[in-house]
Amino acid sequence: MHRILQKTLVLLAASACVVSANAQKPSKKNRDSEASASAQSYANRPEADDFVREVAARRHVDEAWLRASVNQARFNPTVQRLMTPRTGPAGVKNWRAYRSRFVEPIRIRAGLRFWNENEAALARAEQTYGVPAEYIVGIIGVETIYGQQTGNFSVVDALATLAFDYPANHPRQAERSKYFRGELEQFLTTAYLNNSNPFDTQGSYAGAMGLPQFMPTSWANYAVDFDGDGKINLFSSKADAIGSVANYFVGHGWQRGMPAYYDMQLNSTPAQLATLLEPDIKPTFSAAEMAANGVQLAAPGPQHNGPLALIELKNGDADAQYVAGTQNFYTITRYNWSSFYAMSVIQLGQAIKRARTGTPVVPESYTPEAEPSSESTNSPSAEAAAKAYLRNKARQQRTPDPASFSPQ
Repeated sequence: MHRILQKTLVLLAASACVVSANAQKPSKKNRDSEASASAQSYANRPEADDFVREVAARRHVDEAWLRASVNQARFNPTVQRLMTPRTGPAGVKNWRAYRSRFVEPIRIRAGLRFWNENEAALARAEQTYGVPAEYIVGIIGVETIYGQQTGNFSVVDALATLAFDYPANHPRQAERSKYFRGELEQFLTTAYLNNSNPFDTQGSYAGAMGLPQFMPTSWANYAVDFDGDGKINLFSSKADAIGSVANYFVGHGWQRGMPAYYDMQLNSTPAQLATLLEPDIKPTFSAAEMAANGVQLAAPGPQHNGPLALIELKNGDADAQYVAGTQNFYTITRYNWSSFYAMSVIQLGQAIKRARTGTPVVPESYTPEAEPSSESTNSPSAEAAAKAYLRNKARQQRTPDPASFSPQ
């Protein structure tokens, strides 16, 4: 079982304390048998040694403990390969193919069960943070299918690989390497202050952890003890995961009561369309400016107070779909910088809510109009309606052609 990290504020308050290196010496856990240490470890890398000295001084971490941890980290070629940019011509972006991977019966069924089992925590998170339950449920479903797929990579190995051996052919190699050094620094500092073995923790190939797949700095900044047991545990405490996702949203600009997007009709000229798409997913235009550029917003969009973005969802050779994204749509993309991702989170959450409340099935080709209320309903017919919904979704489900799929 994963060691549970202590409450973030407690850890940060303890950052000036020095704990015996002998008491915290990380266990090798038979790591020497994994590969040739001289070829695979970071023991003799000058940049890794510089990292150890800088972090030890800045974070008040015992240098011997930190060096022992970094020296035991192993280069993981699979992690590097998964981060290597694709070569050859770029694929055609296809929103419907992307959507079908996430808004599908397995996740809807698991999400329905997750929502029903954690209704109280979801309702409390919505009251506390102003984030509707369907968005929280959508995030955890897209990320890990409610804890079914949290990753089996050593977090230390993954972060060290990306910190010191990020793919050289990536156009932002220096920037990304710096980012992952920061994540490795935070992870090891937290493990040190918690007196835990950093090699006990597994996550994604990028070093993300737990039900909501938080990176170490997100864990430090936004994870909360939502179940009140004195610890933050995003691996097995569903309440902590729920509260932490909501707190992450608030920390990235979530606006209580604001919809994530508005439906719209697009009557723009090519020049107007280019103007609207130039800022990408960042909200930039007022409702009046959108109208002046040929966008007819569905009600209550024309009265929206705040900037909007034209969100383009390309569908391969078919016509693209468009919605007007609000600040809350943009906030969802801070979890993953992709309009496809954000829309999948939204629509998965909506699909689970419809299944849970017994709302009639919405065709796959339909673009939702107004976002549904976040109030939950427990009608006697909800379970039967949910089963009918899932059966219908299963009939509709089509396996996308991998050649037509290209993630954003």
